[in-house]
Formats: sequence, C-alpha cells, structure tokens
Amino acid sequence: MSDTARTGPVPRRRGLTRRQKRRVSRAVQYVVFVAAVIAFAVSADWARLKNQFAQADIAKEMFPDVITLALKNTVLYTVTGFAVGLALGMVIALMRLSSVGPYRWLAGIYIEIFRGLPALLIFIFIGVAIPLAFPGTEIVGGTYGKVALALGLVAAAYMAETIRAGIQAVPKGQMEAARSLGFSPARAMVSIIIPQAFRIILPPLTNELVLLFKDSSLVLFLGVTLGERELSKYGRDLASTTANSTPILVAGLCYLLVTIPLGFVVRRMEAKAQEAVK
Repeated sequence: MSDTARTGPVPRRRGLTRRQKRRVSRAVQYVVFVAAVIAFAVSADWARLKNQFAQADIAKEMFPDVITLALKNTVLYTVTGFAVGLALGMVIALMRLSSVGPYRWLAGIYIEIFRGLPALLIFIFIGVAIPLAFPGTEIVGGTYGKVALALGLVAAAYMAETIRAGIQAVPKGQMEAARSLGFSPARAMVSIIIPQAFRIILPPLTNELVLLFKDSSLVLFLGVTLGERELSKYGRDLASTTANSTPILVAGLCYLLVTIPLGFVVRRMEAKAQEAVK
C-alpha cells in the first residue's frame, strides 16, 4: 500500500477568501491614493501657486462687494430662473401626461430640444436672437429677466421629466379615491396628486437648483453692467485688472459656500426618503 493511500489525500491550500481579497484591494487603493497625494504635494511649486492664487491683499479688496454684489446677483439669478423653470416645467409635465396627442407631442419636442442644446446657446438666443427677431421688444426685468428666462427654459426641460416621474410614482389608487369622493380630475391632480409628487421629487429638484446656481455664470454672454455682475464675471474682471487669479479662487469659494450646504440638504432629503420607503 502506498504512502498516499495510508495517509489519505493531501489537502489543497486555500487561497484568500473573498473578504480578504476586498481588504487587500482596498488597502492597495489607499496606498496608491496616499502616494499620489504625496507626489503631488512634493512636486507642486507652492510658492508660485500662492503668488498667483492666494494674494491676501487682493482677496481683502474684494470684500464686501463679492458678497453684497456678486453673490447676491448669483443667488437672485438662480432663484428667479428656478421659479420660471418650475412653473414652466409643471405645465410641460402635465402636457406630457395629457390624453390629448398634440399636447404630448409639443411637450416631447420641447424637452428633447432644450435638453439637447447647451445652455450657452440658449443664453445667446435670448440675448441676440430675440432682439433681432422682434426689434424694440424688451424683456421684463432687463438683464435679470433675460437670465431668469434663459435659465428657466433650460431647467424646465429637466424639471418637466422629474415632475412627470413624480406624478407617475404616486399610486393610482390616490386618484381613484379622490374621484370617488367627488373630486374632478383637475382638482384631484392639484390637491392630492401633485403635493404627494413633490414630496417624492424634492431631492432632485434641489439638485437642479445647485446646477442652476452654477449655470448662472453664463450671464456674462448677455453683456451685463457693473452692478449686474455675478460671481464668475466679477472674478474674471478683477483677475484681468489685477493680473492675478486670486479673484477667481475667491469667487470659486463663494460658489462652494452655497453648493456644499445645498448638497448636504439633498443628501439628507434622499436619506429620509429612503427611510420612509423602508
């Protein structure tokens, strides 16, 4: 009898388990990330970066105008554009859900066009094409009205699809229950369906607000006055005047003062929505 037969089969060596492989992979990723950060920190010329982007005296000269003028205008442009986009998006969403064929077709064409065109082209169209097509026509609110219309047209295409999805996410039994209580379809939609839909779509709508806040930088293509400048235009003008990029960095930090808290709000709302589903 052979030795193998007497002692039995030789046990095979087991490799790493799936959990151990994940740990090794994660550790390698951390090492690579830390090495990349160290390499960047060592190789970067921090003195030149500080000289070009972090001049304290230039940054101090920007205050308080960067807040009271540039940031204020940016917020105003964003809020008015969001309001126009929300109102128009609601109409388009209802047209999209309509049983009337032409309404659905018009809404679909609008959504495809304005989702496909860059926002820059919309701003140029509002600032150049409309005055050429309708001489002597003035948009109400001047530059503020033009920005609100341009941002609203862009946002409405996205908001319409978001609102439509929210309305369709409301259980059909809600409409049936409202009709059984004597509500007309229109009244049931306004009083019962839409409020529930907005609770569902509030996080993506807030995310759209963040995107509009950044898109407001396109206002510079409308030719604004000194008092109508937003953060990007204000920072670029001062950067050209001072031959230094510190104003652009300060303007970027002002954007973060708004977008980071809004992003936190979006994440909190999404977490609460997921808890409510569970």
